[in-house]
Amino acid sequence: MTRIDVDGEDGDAASGVTALVVAVVEILVDALEHEALRRMESGRLTDEEIERVGAQLARIEDELEAMKETQGIEDEVAQLRGDLDSLVGDAVRTLGEEVDEDGPPRTAEEARTTDDGRTGEDVASDEDEAGATIDD
Repeated sequence: MTRIDVDGEDGDAASGVTALVVAVVEILVDALEHEALRRMESGRLTDEEIERVGAQLARIEDELEAMKETQGIEDEVAQLRGDLDSLVGDAVRTLGEEVDEDGPPRTAEEARTTDDGRTGEDVASDEDEAGATIDD
């Protein structure tokens, strides 16, 4: 099991927590960039949306870099990113080993696909078109 130390390099809990928050936000920004790229490649974003998302993500990244430099936590954030990557990798492997009640172990991709081959995104899209809401 991966252990994550948030006391900071100098034993300062405040800088350790700040580094953890920055590391988590960086991971979220990476995920948002990946999703934006996926949507862009699928043609689901307009040129205006692509520009807006790109500019917003760039501003967030600039702010994070400035915060790391101001707080002097660049190394701590890098260490935490590595630790969190290991933790996520462990979780993904564990999920990949889970066995479906009706058969052999399923990969994460298979788990996101319904019996008729549709992904959760396809199902959600069908529900949107049918007027379904979360409250239904």
